[in-house]
Amino acid sequence: MKLALLASSLLIAGSAAAQNPNAHLDLLNHNQPILDAHNCYPYDGKWTDRVPRALNSGYPVSIEQDLAWYVDPATGAGRVVVSHSAKPTGAEPTLKESFFDQARPVIEKAIQENHKDRWPVIVLHFDFKDNRPEILAAVWKLLGENEPWLSTAIKTQDANALSPLDRKPVLVVTEESDAQQKVFYDDVPVGAKLRVFGSAHTKNPPAGLVGKEIQHWEATAPVEDLFSERPTNYRRWWNSSWYTVEEGGQHGSITWTDADDKRLRALVNHAHELGYWIRFYTLDGFSPSEDRGWGNYYNYGSREAVIPRWKAAIAAGVNFVASDQYEDLAEYMKQNSQNLRPGNTK
Repeated sequence: MKLALLASSLLIAGSAAAQNPNAHLDLLNHNQPILDAHNCYPYDGKWTDRVPRALNSGYPVSIEQDLAWYVDPATGAGRVVVSHSAKPTGAEPTLKESFFDQARPVIEKAIQENHKDRWPVIVLHFDFKDNRPEILAAVWKLLGENEPWLSTAIKTQDANALSPLDRKPVLVVTEESDAQQKVFYDDVPVGAKLRVFGSAHTKNPPAGLVGKEIQHWEATAPVEDLFSERPTNYRRWWNSSWYTVEEGGQHGSITWTDADDKRLRALVNHAHELGYWIRFYTLDGFSPSEDRGWGNYYNYGSREAVIPRWKAAIAAGVNFVASDQYEDLAEYMKQNSQNLRPGNTK
């Protein structure tokens, strides 16, 4: 009888949320932009200060952790490590060491202060380099050990019925892999808590396109051709490269145009109307002397070139603005976010 009542109440709650697909968006910084600390972990033992730098940039903040599976050849035991490579060496920090241990003081302080209206203070973003069952099971177990910290939602009978998120200091998100959905959602019983939330499927370009043809399609296709399905109880955000905004991405035109701005706003508005948070990666602008292990793949080459993109992303209401320049973007957001609300062109 109790199980029947629980299932019935979950279905009713989920149906109510489904009628308002935007109901959960306010949970994340009132649906306003936050810094997304891109590749927030050491490379080859260098740049070990990235997580502390992100944590010191202000809140809320999103911290990206790329995950790989390392098997100790001596013992055969595997562990989840934070690595830019799918073939880690074993010298990398574990996910527990990299994020949970370093974030503990911030999270415990947030729990003590109990300002629930400010939660989540941290978004923990997973980019899996390996989707083998062992790593997914180990991550799910680690999240369970830290569940009191996590914003969760009850799994409803109907996947399209979004149950309310229970605010906690950390919100965990991952990307669009179906293998991840199986472990993090499909295998979770109805009525149990979802600990991590995936991104929407992005549609593939038409068959036969190659190279710059794909870049052109990404930057010009109608927004509904990129993603059109509404969020599910599991898939609650959309993750996109900047190539969908500007043709050629960071290695296209240096000039930011009105047409680019219109394209960006169309993508953001479409995501929000469907009920998704939206992330774009990655907006950097630095000289060679300023490089702190970031590389040039996402680099516009100067602060002057990237600032119009930062400004536009904030003004358009991009939820996760990804950059390797944590302090620079965080400071720019603090100085400009109040005057650059969505729809405001100041």
